[in-house]
Amino acid sequence: MSVGVENDVEVTREEKQARLAETYERVRGFTMRLAEPLAVEDLVIQSMPDVSPTKWHLAHTTWFFETFILKQVPDYQPFHRHYEYLFNSYYNGVGEQFPRAKRGLLSRPTVSEVFQYRQRVDGAMMMWLKDGILSENVLSLIELGLHHEQQHQELILTDIKHVLSQHPLFPVYDGSLHLHESQMVRKRSSLAFSSGLYEIGHSGAGFAYDNEGPRHRVYLNNFQVDDRLITNGEFIGFLEDGGYSRPELWLSMGWTHLVENGWDAPMYWTRLDREWHTFTLVGLRAVDENAPVTHLSFFEADAFARWAGRRLPSEAEWEIAARGETVAGRFVDTLLGQKEVPHPASHDDATGLPSRQFYGDVWEWTSSPYTPYPGFKPTEGAVGEYNGKFMCNQYVLRGGSCATSSDHIRPTYRNFFPPEARWQFSGLRLAD
Repeated sequence: MSVGVENDVEVTREEKQARLAETYERVRGFTMRLAEPLAVEDLVIQSMPDVSPTKWHLAHTTWFFETFILKQVPDYQPFHRHYEYLFNSYYNGVGEQFPRAKRGLLSRPTVSEVFQYRQRVDGAMMMWLKDGILSENVLSLIELGLHHEQQHQELILTDIKHVLSQHPLFPVYDGSLHLHESQMVRKRSSLAFSSGLYEIGHSGAGFAYDNEGPRHRVYLNNFQVDDRLITNGEFIGFLEDGGYSRPELWLSMGWTHLVENGWDAPMYWTRLDREWHTFTLVGLRAVDENAPVTHLSFFEADAFARWAGRRLPSEAEWEIAARGETVAGRFVDTLLGQKEVPHPASHDDATGLPSRQFYGDVWEWTSSPYTPYPGFKPTEGAVGEYNGKFMCNQYVLRGGSCATSSDHIRPTYRNFFPPEARWQFSGLRLAD
C-alpha cells in the first residue's frame, strides 16, 4: 500500500483510485451532457480549420484513454485499428495524424459508432479502475486524461457556437437554458502591488500541467491591475472612437489580420437597427453593455488597452493579483446546473459584493508570450508533447471562462492561443 498527498491530505493509492473512478464517470458523463442537445447533423460539421466537429471531440477524448491507458493492458483489443490515425490530434510519438482542417470530411465512423466506441472504452476503463491494481504512474495518466477531456468539453461549446453562428437563422444550442442578465457594473478601480520578488507557478499537492512549473521567482516593478473586467459598453466606446480604423493603435500583425479578415467589431457582433447584437448559445441577443466583452483576439485586447492609455497585465502580474481571490465564478458546470447558458455576465461574488471576476466568465489575455518557465522539462514520452511543443507564437491567457469546469482551474493554470484566435471566450482587464 502506497501513501500519497492529495490536496494536502494523505490518501492511500486505493483511495485515490476509488476517487478517480468516480471522477472518471462524472467527467465522461458531462461530455455527453454537452453533446445531448445537438442533432446528429450538428455533431459532424467543421465550420473552420480551428473548429473540430463535436463527433471528433467525442472520439479523440476516448482515443486518449485507449491509446495511453488501455493499450498497455494485456489482451486489450482496440475498438478499430484505424482510429489511432483518425483521432490522433498532434502526438507524433504515437504516429501519423489525419489533417486537422479536414476533420469535417470524416463521415465515417458514424456518430452511432463513435458512441459505441465511448461505451466500449468506458466499460474497459471502469473495469480496470474498479478491479485492477494500478500504479501511481497509470493513475497520473488517467488524471491527465480527465483534465484533457475537460479542455475538450470547453472546445465542444466554443466550436459548436461557431458552427451554429454560420447558420442564417441563428439556431439555439439548448432551448431549455436562459441568458443571465448582468447587474450594473461599478466604476473600475485598481489593485496596487509593490516592487519586489514574487514566486509564481505550481508547487505542492494537487494536479497541474507540466507547463505550470517549476515554481520560480520573478522580479516585478510597482504595478496595478484593475479590479474587474472590461465590459461590452466600454468596448463600444473604442468602436465609436474608430478603434478598428486607427492603425496607430494596432500591432502590425494585428492590423494585417484586421484588414485581411474584415474585423470591425468583436467576433459574433452585428448591427441590427443601429444597435449591436451578438450571437450566443441561445441565439442572437442584444449586446449587454454591463457584461464582460468576449471573443476578442490578443490583437483587439492590446489595441483597446493602447486606446485606453493602459496595457495588458503580464501573466506574473495576473497571478499575483489573483492570488488572494477564491477560485469561484461562473463556470460551465454550475451554470448548466442553474439552467443558464454559458455566457459571461457581471455579477456578485459569494459574499454579495461585486465580483472581481478573476475566475470564470472570460479567459483573460496577458501580455506574456507562452514560453517555458526556468527549468521546465516536458514529461517523457508522447504525453510530453501535450504542452511543450506549442511554446512558440502563442500568448498566455489566465482565469478560465464560462465554458470551463469549476474543478479544472487554479491560479497557476496557463492557457495559450495564437494572438489572432477569437472563437474562445476571451476578454481582458487592464493594468499599469
